Amino acid sequence: QVQLVESGGGLVQAGGSLRLSCAASGRAFSSRAMGWFRQAPGKEREFVAAISWSGGTTFYVDSVKGRCTISRDNAKNTVTLQMNSLKPEDTAVYYCAAHKFGIWTMGAVDYWGKGTLVTVSS
Repeated sequence: QVQLVESGGGLVQAGGSLRLSCAASGRAFSSRAMGWFRQAPGKEREFVAAISWSGGTTFYVDSVKGRCTISRDNAKNTVTLQMNSLKPEDTAVYYCAAHKFGIWTMGAVDYWGKGTLVTVSS
């Protein structure tokens, strides 16, 4: 069992920055790939970014490339998403996700956090 708790969401103006954090507890965090997803009002949940168990490999959706950075600290059981140059279309609930394995693939998320709301005003 893995518990994930997100924090760091809030209201920010377009062009601003936020740093989302996900604190994990439970089994084998350091052996799992981790990811971030988001769900905007009226839309389906979409993949944002992922990082392998070692932190050596990262993936991003095209819409956030160059603006977001995912990182992890296995000693602290945390994964973060630094978001810069935020746009109103980034407004969504952001969810932390724990993968079944150490290398990220789509469709193998084991655990989800409850989400943190990011609102970007224009």
